[in-house]
Amino acid sequence: MTIEIKRLDDAFHLEASNDSGNTVQTDGSPAIGGSNKGMRPMQMLLASMGSCSAIDVISILRKQRQELKDIQISVTGQREEGKVPAVFTDIHVHYKLFGDLNQEKAVHAVELSMEKYCSVSRMLEKTARITWDVEFIKD
Repeated sequence: MTIEIKRLDDAFHLEASNDSGNTVQTDGSPAIGGSNKGMRPMQMLLASMGSCSAIDVISILRKQRQELKDIQISVTGQREEGKVPAVFTDIHVHYKLFGDLNQEKAVHAVELSMEKYCSVSRMLEKTARITWDVEFIKD
């Protein structure tokens, strides 16, 4: 797996691309001279964790023949203050699962993702306390 990074301006606006040609833009905060033209790298890390887990949960629920209508995930991270590097110390993942689901199976799918399958959460758990909860919304 290789990601190519190229600079888009004379500050911190960058574009990352993969071997399929997909791209994502990142930038620094205005406090360091960035211009908010993309997500910051630590935000991307939380987005990666949420996306990784969403893929797991969707896949597991499909295998269980659960009819998931939609999934929304909110990931909140707390970082060490006053330290460099400022790693995440606490991360909370809130899942909103839409549809007429067996709640026990759905919670188990989330648990499997967070504790076994999601590579990103498995890496982050080395430095951060990760918690999660599930909200069910029936259509």
